[in-house]
Amino acid sequence: MQHVHQASQDDLAARLDRLESTEQIRQLASKYALALDMRDIDALVGLYVENVRIDKQTSGRLALKQVFCAVVRSFTASVHHIGNHIIEFDDPDNAHGLVYCRCEHEVGDKWVPVYLYYLDLYTRVEGGWKFKRRVPCELYGADMLERPTGPKKLRWPGHEPADGAWHRHFPSWTEFWSNPASDATAPAASAARDAFLDTMRRGERRPMPPDFSWMKD
Repeated sequence: MQHVHQASQDDLAARLDRLESTEQIRQLASKYALALDMRDIDALVGLYVENVRIDKQTSGRLALKQVFCAVVRSFTASVHHIGNHIIEFDDPDNAHGLVYCRCEHEVGDKWVPVYLYYLDLYTRVEGGWKFKRRVPCELYGADMLERPTGPKKLRWPGHEPADGAWHRHFPSWTEFWSNPASDATAPAASAARDAFLDTMRRGERRPMPPDFSWMKD
């Protein structure tokens, strides 16, 4: 009986830890938005692990700070509004997720809304959760008086239109449009717990490298 009681306590502790971790991770996304919009780049990079990887040759918060500064100097004011947030755990100290975001930017005499999602990796460091990786994947971006339909929906003022990575990480987009006969096939089994994103991405975790050339020189 004591063993059963201890197992029950351990299970309760694990469930509470998961709830607290989920909320901390959600707060990460909100803190990211505030720090970016208020241009507190030190606070922003402090949300990441110290050895955050920038590319194959570069890592660290200082390098990340320089990347952020180069991007956010291409517009004046901004606002980032966080939306849907999926968080899935690999183990008690590591998780992955996807966050929707609508952001608006003051670019000269224009206001440019951008809709995107972030592909995230999270890890717990010394009791607190940090971003291990965050990659933006854009759908559209254009002056609010424009309607960016059709291809090349990223239409930043002064730059050539480009395609974002919104659909590229999910094979279902191409599969759906290329195979109408699949409308009549039996649905696949539901994804296992903490495997919804992996199932939709067909087991792929790697993101396409972020490309900001559509908005900065």
